[in-house]
Amino acid sequence: MTIHVHEHCLKMATQEDGTPWFTAFPEPTSVCDRIDRTEVLELLEGQSANKLRDLLLVDARRTDCVGGTITSSINLPAHSFYPTRKMVYDLCKQAGIKRIIFYCGSSNGRGPRCAAWMQDYINEVGGDLQSQVMAGGIRGWVKAYGGRMMDAYDEKAWESR
Repeated sequence: MTIHVHEHCLKMATQEDGTPWFTAFPEPTSVCDRIDRTEVLELLEGQSANKLRDLLLVDARRTDCVGGTITSSINLPAHSFYPTRKMVYDLCKQAGIKRIIFYCGSSNGRGPRCAAWMQDYINEVGGDLQSQVMAGGIRGWVKAYGGRMMDAYDEKAWESR
């Protein structure tokens, strides 16, 4: 399957010298566990307003963040994640978060890279958070569930993908 990438997205994905955006940061050493989207759906549906939330769902997309996001996820674009991982860690610790689940378009690039950077930091500080990647990314989610448990879902945005 060919994935159409807009010209402006390609330009933003590289540095001025033509190298990929992520070469500006250290290569991650961790390999994070993948979590199936069915388990993520069960976790989200099982949370109630009275229960403390113990997971953070992170959408690592940038300008391709169209068509909606999974309910309750926050958008932390991959290109800006590495410098902010300490703050994300600190906020998660203060909020009682036990695991951070990352996703991107297909969870083959940005999501796994950010999850690995997060896990590298967790390992460095000796923390007890767990960093994971949602298999299949947002494309897999929409293919399986359509707009279920999505915010700002736009069906037309997914027709060409």
